Amino acid sequence: MHTRLTVAALVHWQGRFLMVEEEIGGKRRFNQPAGHVEEGETLVEAVCRELKEESGLIATPTAWLGVSLFRPRPGAPTYVRVGFVFELENPPGDHHPDDPDGDVLACHWWSKSEIAERKRKLRTPVVWQTLEQYLAGIRLPLSALHAYL
Repeated sequence: MHTRLTVAALVHWQGRFLMVEEEIGGKRRFNQPAGHVEEGETLVEAVCRELKEESGLIATPTAWLGVSLFRPRPGAPTYVRVGFVFELENPPGDHHPDDPDGDVLACHWWSKSEIAERKRKLRTPVVWQTLEQYLAGIRLPLSALHAYL
């Protein structure tokens, strides 16, 4: 079984959530800032790096949401996705993707209903699940994550 370890940043500010617009296979898709964990990175380091690369925001997570598994089709790798919560206290201001891969086209601050309007265009079903976990009040302590690298 092939697995890929990924992280995602659920960023919340005043009832709005940060979503990145990407071009995947010639189609526009929406996702939380997310990506693969690189060699030697902790989960928190990886999600902070992905957030900065994809949105230009520099922030620290306040909690994590749990682990989700996703396989896009039989025989494809299984993605292990760890979601993190970023609660912004100050306005996010202007920010622009610093995406070295060039996949991010734009950043958006949307309400839950605005995200729901685009549900069919979310990158994977796990994007919506991450939002639902957050709205259900799930907050796991960062102290429960350990790394021995």
